[in-house]
Amino acid sequence: MAGAAAQPLLDMRGLTVEFAVDGGRLRAVDGVSLRLVAGGTLGLVGESGCGKTVTAMSIPRLIPQPPGRIVAGEIRLRGQELLGLPVRELRQIRGRDIGVIFQEPMTALSPLRRIGDQLAEVVLLHRPVSRRAALDLGLEWLEKVGIPDARQRLGAFPFELSGGMRQRVMIAMAMMLQPGLVIADEPTTALDVTIQAQILDLMRAIHRHDAGLLLITHDMGVIWEMCERMAVMYASRVVESGPVKEVFAEPLHPYTQGLMRSIPSLHIGQGRLAHIPGQVPSLAALPPGCAFADRCEHVMPVCRRERPELLGDAGGRQVACHLHGQRTVDISGQ
Repeated sequence: MAGAAAQPLLDMRGLTVEFAVDGGRLRAVDGVSLRLVAGGTLGLVGESGCGKTVTAMSIPRLIPQPPGRIVAGEIRLRGQELLGLPVRELRQIRGRDIGVIFQEPMTALSPLRRIGDQLAEVVLLHRPVSRRAALDLGLEWLEKVGIPDARQRLGAFPFELSGGMRQRVMIAMAMMLQPGLVIADEPTTALDVTIQAQILDLMRAIHRHDAGLLLITHDMGVIWEMCERMAVMYASRVVESGPVKEVFAEPLHPYTQGLMRSIPSLHIGQGRLAHIPGQVPSLAALPPGCAFADRCEHVMPVCRRERPELLGDAGGRQVACHLHGQRTVDISGQ
């Protein structure tokens, strides 16, 4: 895998996204910065509604506009700024350079078109090949992702496939042009445990060593299995990031610590599952200080007055918490 010092494949800086709501605008993503190197795997984790999906879908600019609007930030893919690109150029990048695996395939696949037609369309949009060649490539990838009777499935409609098979179709569609960046948004959430494991094994098997994987999930176990680095989001901001093994071994932010304590254990006698008390604050009415203050067992007066900045060290760990206010700013951006 590529090292942390390599030229980034994805370089996101200060991304801020707002949505129009009754009475004003809601800031769904607030100043998020992420970096992913070629061959790297980055997990974005947090509770539902924290901004993970909005962050990820802002990269290929799949946020519905309106009501959404990217109001600040930069997103560079291999050095090319994406936010200012005309829609025509961006469409060429989607699929060819960025592949997206959506959480629920039935919302991403057209229910009125056969699987083969949808696979072929992706190829024909980006390569000057015949329809027969496009279908052949689609068939090859259905076989790669383990769909039985793949040739027959080319003529099937999405509703004729199981949830696991539809997700495999989505993976084939995202990977068939071998994009440099693959975004997987909760790719196993709607599947049963056995199929989840199969899908994760499949993604590991076909992930190219020179491609980057951005994996969005709320499942810490999936992060441990799939990712080298992770970023933890809470209430629209990144509150902690770093190498997965280091964050699991020593979580720094109280929210990350709570997430770790809530992971189920197979050990007998561990007692009831731990939980984080309280509720996530509304993004439309965030407190002036730390958004986690009302749920934090280590809260201090400064936490309610000042919002902590995301600070880091030379080792690639970052945390936004007044308990760790002496950490030096991470100049590498990791």
